[in-house]
Amino acid sequence: MKKAIITGITGQDGSYLAELLLEKGYEVHGIIRRASTFNTGRIDHLYQDPHVNGVRLFLHFGDLSDSATLRKLLYEIEPDEFYNLGAQSHVRVSFDIPEYTADVTGLGVLRVLEAIKDYQVHTGKKIRFYQASSSEMFGSTPPPQSEMTQFHPRSPYGVAKTFAFHSTVNYRESYDMFAVNGILFNHESERRGETFVTRKITRAVARIKAGLDDKLYLGNLDARRDWGYAPEYVEAMWRMLQQPEPDDYVIGTGTSHSVGDFVAAAFKHAGLPDWEKYVGIDPRYYRPAEVISLIADTRKAEEKLGWKALISFDELVGRMVDSDMKAHGVTK
Repeated sequence: MKKAIITGITGQDGSYLAELLLEKGYEVHGIIRRASTFNTGRIDHLYQDPHVNGVRLFLHFGDLSDSATLRKLLYEIEPDEFYNLGAQSHVRVSFDIPEYTADVTGLGVLRVLEAIKDYQVHTGKKIRFYQASSSEMFGSTPPPQSEMTQFHPRSPYGVAKTFAFHSTVNYRESYDMFAVNGILFNHESERRGETFVTRKITRAVARIKAGLDDKLYLGNLDARRDWGYAPEYVEAMWRMLQQPEPDDYVIGTGTSHSVGDFVAAAFKHAGLPDWEKYVGIDPRYYRPAEVISLIADTRKAEEKLGWKALISFDELVGRMVDSDMKAHGVTK
């Protein structure tokens, strides 16, 4: 039975990846941060009392800022694969807390890589490492963006992810580590956090439909993103670690839509086609530096991983709207 560690297991991607690995027969170990409130909602359906026979999901307290605990867990668990999905992952918030973002999203990856390197030296056992890189690293570089495109990040988050990307490549080349970067473009789902713009939109649509709110306030409606469906993207992560040699891959749909397009599609799906009367602009939501357009060039992933996005933009929006409307007890 293969063993995998997932940081960020309580997040959107972590929960879907845990489901996938459990379906494939893995023993899964998730690293979670201690909090005064429960933050395991996305994986509660997977969790069982560890005293029950046959349980294959285990949770451990830890943090990407705590290298001692990361090292300890490697020796205790002896994983075959390590998926680093943990980060301060909100782009707009990274402008407010840049130092923390750099520490967790950037240096946190260096701590993991150093821990894995030392573990391999002392045990002779290899760990395959996946780093969740981001299309935000491309920033202002014109689309489409591929594995060969130059990075020009436009936020502390993008800068930290770029540092993490190059650290992963450096450790792969310096220490013969199986370390890969998945450069994932925007991917959403019903489990997306409510402060991210896509979920903010679909939740607001549901609340307006239910008569609970009158208005949705957003920032830049012209920014264009390549939006895909998160459950498909975790399959790509797993495929990267099954390859004979480590490499870096761009993952996306190859199509682009604006925030305004997402808004229009969400309101239309809910039976509210006149979306303009429900949406206001609040300058507080603008970023100090904006990323104008991101479109993935996915030819390498299609050729080498056999992976291709299947869920369309409209289907993605529809699934998210339907989920939020159901949660608010409303129908179309």
